[in-house]
Amino acid sequence: MSPLVTAFFDNATHTVSYILRDPNGASAAIVDSVLDFDYASGATNTASADQIIEYTQQNELRIEWILETHVHADHLSAAPYLQTHVGGKIGIGAGITTVQDTFGKVFNEGTAFQRDGSQFDQLFEDGDTFQIGQMRGDVIHTPGHTPACLTYIIGDAAFVGDTLFMPDFGTARCDFPGGSAEMLYDSVQRILSLPDKTRIFVGHDYLPKGRDSFAWETTVAEQKAANVHIGQGASREAFVKMRETRDATLGMPKLIIPSLQVNMRAGHMPEADEDGDVYLKVPINKLGK
Repeated sequence: MSPLVTAFFDNATHTVSYILRDPNGASAAIVDSVLDFDYASGATNTASADQIIEYTQQNELRIEWILETHVHADHLSAAPYLQTHVGGKIGIGAGITTVQDTFGKVFNEGTAFQRDGSQFDQLFEDGDTFQIGQMRGDVIHTPGHTPACLTYIIGDAAFVGDTLFMPDFGTARCDFPGGSAEMLYDSVQRILSLPDKTRIFVGHDYLPKGRDSFAWETTVAEQKAANVHIGQGASREAFVKMRETRDATLGMPKLIIPSLQVNMRAGHMPEADEDGDVYLKVPINKLGK
């Protein structure tokens, strides 16, 4: 079965969100939504999420899942806002508990912050399946970028998050806590073992030199042939050396501090204080260790 896929590109964070729907009905799922956030003012807005809501309502879709491929470090999730307006269960990989434990300490969240993934409706394990109407979704655990990264395979489509980018841009960084270039190599090999015609939908596009328009859909065959980091049968040793050398030159994502605090809570903000005000913390000299 081939799901119908509609992409929504967020220019501010270069993030691609998706609605995928059963071609034989109204059942659908949302993948990797965005809550707009202006860091300078601390203000959020829902323009990106509202586009998804509008599309859902105009097409009379029934949202069954709001899926996260991982805990994003470069944008905030709009999952709770979307759930309020269009329904659906919020799902993420069971590795979220590792992420929550790690960053609960980084942000000094204390014992009030639950580290059991209970903020989400569903924690997926490798090999799990789920339904979107008549379509079966299969889950494979693809760590390396983060411990909680998943790839969702629905029919002939695979939603890989940040694990792979378009072939001319390569693969995800692996230098966040819990990341591993060795694990990423193994995860990519699992994805590339899917049928060559499998459509791959990536989580970001950064418009590398030589291309004049953003793109987010490729195939397993194209990735195996042309991915600049791991195509043409790149060896594990060569990939790990390249990835670790490259990662050592990268700065932290602009929105990593707010993103992690919000996304490890399934898109919810930290609890308000007694005056109803919400605050995020800035750890000094702790990220990147």
